Amino acid sequence: MPASEYVTALRGKVGSGLVMFPSVSAVIFNDRDEILLHQRSDTAAWTLIAGMMDPGEQPADTLVREVEEETSIRVEIQRLAGVALHEVTYPNGDLCHMVNTWFRCRPVSGEARVNDSESLAVAWFPLTGLPDLSPYALHRIHTARPVEAAPWFASPGEDMIPGW
Repeated sequence: MPASEYVTALRGKVGSGLVMFPSVSAVIFNDRDEILLHQRSDTAAWTLIAGMMDPGEQPADTLVREVEEETSIRVEIQRLAGVALHEVTYPNGDLCHMVNTWFRCRPVSGEARVNDSESLAVAWFPLTGLPDLSPYALHRIHTARPVEAAPWFASPGEDMIPGW
């Protein structure tokens, strides 16, 4: 069952109350050291390409699928960049805690474009010319920036980072 059908069925039972979901994010750097972002159709905010895992799907498979579905870009995962819990409240009031795993990636084929209804725009940005991004998006970019680094995670006892 795709995540969208699962979420619809679950929300039908629990309403807009707190639900926890596994999700992934792609921090995609091209050869010009630009980063691929999309402008969400539900909030018009610029952010990283991300999505919820389908039941039975591995995080890396989810990431490759979501990037291609949303941007028509095929990526190669270079490394695991981090994992964290973050809270999301959707415009309709649905409250979620996302356990997000993010990966540093590079494009291997395709041209960036809006490829589904989840995006208003898709574009490459230099790190010195990023649009307004949430502190959480900036954190994922910062932790994915080094080509080689240990994955970031919250230390034991550390709560969600304020401002996310």
